Amino acid sequence: MFFDMLKNKTLVLSIASVFALLLLADARVAVAEISDEQRAKICAKAEKRYQKLFGKPSTSEAVTVVMMHKYTFCPIHVTVKQGTTVRFINVDKRTSHSVWFKQAGKPESERLFGEEKVEITFDMPVGDYPYLCGPHWKEDGMIGTVTVTP
Repeated sequence: MFFDMLKNKTLVLSIASVFALLLLADARVAVAEISDEQRAKICAKAEKRYQKLFGKPSTSEAVTVVMMHKYTFCPIHVTVKQGTTVRFINVDKRTSHSVWFKQAGKPESERLFGEEKVEITFDMPVGDYPYLCGPHWKEDGMIGTVTVTP
């Protein structure tokens, strides 16, 4: 009888584990599908963090700035003229991110930790260039687009 009870508890634990994994998977999908309103709030916090770190708005820089914060690129879309430099900077405290123009066949940047940056000059042909964060694009939907104009 003891062994029958043990088997049932194992079964209950297994079912509970599967249920917990399904909930976790559901939560990850929900993160990737954030609303425009939620994204705007994340980006507003990213801008506040940028100003706290660097003492000025990101828009006052000599280059176009894209911040990485809470598994989001802020702004998610930028339009630049050919030859423009874009600075991708991580304003998260504890999470590393990367920048990868995978579809364009470019190598992934190194992992960027808090306050680290990579600058990319867009001397590419006119067009749209999607990019992603290597470790966070699948589960968290961390993607963006740079549109290059003449």
